[in-house]
Amino acid sequence: MATADVTQSRTEQRVAGLEIKNEEALQGGGKDRIAKHKEGGRLTARERIDVLLDPGSFVEMDRFVTHRSQNFGMGDKKILGDGVITGYGRVNGKLVYCYSQDFTVFGGSMSRTQANKILKIMDMAMKNGAPIVGINDSGGARIQEGVEALAGYSDIFLRNTLASGVVPQISAIMGPCAGGAVYSPSITDFIFMVKDTSYMFVTGPDVIKTVTHEEVTKEDLGGANTHASKSGVSHFATNDDKHCMLMIRELLTFLPSNNVDDAPVLPSTDRPDRVEESLNTFIPDNPKKPYDMLELVKMTVDEGYFLEVHQNYAKNILVGFARYNGRSVGIVANQPQVLAGCLDIPASKKAARFIRFCDAFNIPVVTFVDVPGFLPGTDQEWNGIITHGAKLLYAYAEATVPKITVITRKNYGGAYCVMSSKHLRGDVNLAYPTAEIAVMGADGAVSIIFRDALKKASDPVATRAQLNADYEEKFANPYVAAELGYIDEVIEPALTRKRIVDALEMLKNKKDTNPRKKHGNIPL
Repeated sequence: MATADVTQSRTEQRVAGLEIKNEEALQGGGKDRIAKHKEGGRLTARERIDVLLDPGSFVEMDRFVTHRSQNFGMGDKKILGDGVITGYGRVNGKLVYCYSQDFTVFGGSMSRTQANKILKIMDMAMKNGAPIVGINDSGGARIQEGVEALAGYSDIFLRNTLASGVVPQISAIMGPCAGGAVYSPSITDFIFMVKDTSYMFVTGPDVIKTVTHEEVTKEDLGGANTHASKSGVSHFATNDDKHCMLMIRELLTFLPSNNVDDAPVLPSTDRPDRVEESLNTFIPDNPKKPYDMLELVKMTVDEGYFLEVHQNYAKNILVGFARYNGRSVGIVANQPQVLAGCLDIPASKKAARFIRFCDAFNIPVVTFVDVPGFLPGTDQEWNGIITHGAKLLYAYAEATVPKITVITRKNYGGAYCVMSSKHLRGDVNLAYPTAEIAVMGADGAVSIIFRDALKKASDPVATRAQLNADYEEKFANPYVAAELGYIDEVIEPALTRKRIVDALEMLKNKKDTNPRKKHGNIPL
């Protein structure tokens, strides 16, 4: 009896010891640092995970890991977890792996052991086919560890690259992210930043001032609004930490868990055969008058909900996720309200990368087209519009997912070829009666074709007007392309939703392959 009592006492002592260690790990860098961190409404590393994952679903791994450095007095400064919380849980019931850097512990700096913790869950995510969410809040490499910290970063970069196109990778930037710390997020599929509290830059303002004598604030150099509107590095700029985590949850509802799963299908209350009569008069009679393509898209998708990606970058093209009859799709659409919907360098890059993501994860692509061509100008040519435009061409041509195209109005020149034409293996290509499919607009075409006739005309203005009218009658419509089979159907705009739903249902078992090769050489 006495022996049993002693054994029980020892067990209770060990359980109590575990509770003490758990409590120590939960304290991170300590109450004072946590309090300072939370100033301005910021969440702690653990609170961010609590918002991201379904309640009670998080399972932490490597809670008691500490660094192994003995340099510069670090041997006496060991904190359980070593500045990153790693593990797995559920988002709307689906398995998700995540890590959350803790800025209260050594500024969230990357050590060899912190890297090992992150690598472990990345490897598990790959093996189990589940998304990875990285919550980044780090001052960069831990200087005291030197090359070991850099090696840790490099190992993570490798895993990011190997996981690309296999499982979705999402990065949340929740604080400063500088130097090597920016490259892991940049390889991932989507980057979320928080306004006013998160920054990304290779070199900070102080270094820039020393080297180039430029003076710039952290916000202007690498804040959320800068990267969401100017550089395009960030896909989403969120209001605060909680909003950021909730937006990631929302994005994940549109994505499969891996490259083998199909695009998710959720219940929808919107009728698949809903007719939107207002679309019959939505396109202006004047072909030079703009309209809001975003509104047109919303009128066709389930419940009018469109999760726009890169909302403030390259606004002349729209990309994002929506659903048709519950099925997740990626949408690409020219925006006539901005630069008349022309394709330029930022728009080409934005759309190309989005299409490649959709193709990697079996998400059908629906394209709405109203494009007068590529944006002309020396700035575009000297900065490589040829190469960047070819990225978009390459992405559409390479994609084997179902591709549905709706031409609403203009579709001229090389942009006709690029925007998911039948010639790039478009599966279903539809056009409104208002569609204009030609090499170029009437005025430009007449100037070239009838150059001599216009010079000799007694009334050049009247002659041009008549020639323009004749050209428009012949080419400013979808029927020549339809006669050639390049357009599958000219549809009443009101039936857009029904036709897209029908096409998606018809294509749900589509199988297409590219020639066997190591990989293509996309024009970078």
